[in-house]
Amino acid sequence: MGQRREPLHVHVGGCHMAGQRQRPIDRVQALRALTDGVEEVFARCRPDTALQVLD
Repeated sequence: MGQRREPLHVHVGGCHMAGQRQRPIDRVQALRALTDGVEEVFARCRPDTALQVLD
């Protein structure tokens, strides 16, 4: 079984909702995940707002 490379969720660094199975990604990877339809954007930390992603 291979390891998944794409993020399932994106959080702002330090978000307590990120959980234990997390790994940091750079800004470009986060922007790509958010614009390519990552499963969920969390209302508590709003990574889309922090990265200034506009609809």
